[in-house]
Amino acid sequence: MSEKPAITGVDCHAHIMAVDLPLAPEIHSRPTRDVDAEEYLAVLGSHGISHGVLIAPSFYGANNSLLLDALRRYPDRLRGTVIVDPSSSHLEQELLQMREQGVVGIRLNWIKKKAIPNIDSADYKRLLALAKDLDLHIELFLEDHLQELVVPKILASGATLVLDHFGNPDPKFGMQSKSFQNTLHGLADGKVWVKLSAPYRLGFLEGISIQGYVDALVAANPKQLVWASDWPWLSYENRFTYADCISWIQSAIPNTKVWNDILINNPKSLFHFE
Repeated sequence: MSEKPAITGVDCHAHIMAVDLPLAPEIHSRPTRDVDAEEYLAVLGSHGISHGVLIAPSFYGANNSLLLDALRRYPDRLRGTVIVDPSSSHLEQELLQMREQGVVGIRLNWIKKKAIPNIDSADYKRLLALAKDLDLHIELFLEDHLQELVVPKILASGATLVLDHFGNPDPKFGMQSKSFQNTLHGLADGKVWVKLSAPYRLGFLEGISIQGYVDALVAANPKQLVWASDWPWLSYENRFTYADCISWIQSAIPNTKVWNDILINNPKSLFHFE
C-alpha cells in the first residue's frame, strides 16, 4: 500500500473542464479549453503544493461527472465541492455517495443571476439540513449587496459556511462594505470561513491593494482562512502566473505561523484531508 502524500499546501479553489460537455442555461462564463486533473496536479507539484480542492464550475449546472471522476482517480490528493439540484428526490442518497467519493461541500454559485434562488424554500431548507447532518460545507459566491439575504439563513441552519474570494466585497465600498463587515463578524464568531483567493476580482490588477482586507481578516480569525489560486482563472487567463497567486497572499501575511495555518492546517481540517 502506497503512503499518502505529505501535505505541503492545499489549493482550495480550482476548476477542471471539458469543452464538449453540455452547458447549463443562464451561464456567465464558459470553458475555453480542456483542463484535466493531471494538468492541475502537475501545476500544483511544480509549485510545491501537494493537495487541491476542485470546485464545480457554474456552467455545468448539477453535472459533476468530470469532477467526480477526478476525485475517484486521485482520492489522496483531491477533494471537491459540487453543485446539486435541491429538488432531487434522491438528494440525500446522492450526497452520501458523493461524500464517499471525496466531496466535502455544496456550492451555491449565485453570482450574476437574473434572480437568486429562494433560500427559504422547502428544497433549500432540506439541502441546508442535509449539509449540516452530512458535514458538507456550503460554499457561497454571491454579489455583495445580496449576501445579507442569504448568509443569515445559511448560518441559522447550522451548516458550515465558506465564502469565496475574500467574501466578494464590492470594490466600490471596499472594506466598508456591509457584507465585508458582516464577514468579519462571522469570522470572529467562528461561524464563517473565507478563501483568500482571486484578488483580481476585487480590482487588484488595476491597483487596488488587498493588504487592508488581509489584515482585517487575519485579525478577525486566522484559523478560519484558507488560500486558493482560482486556477485556471476563467476570464483572467494569461494575465499572471500560478506563482503570483501564491506570492500575492503570502507577501501580505508576514507571520510564518499564520501563513502555514492558512496554507496547510486550516484547509486540512475544513476539507477533511488526512
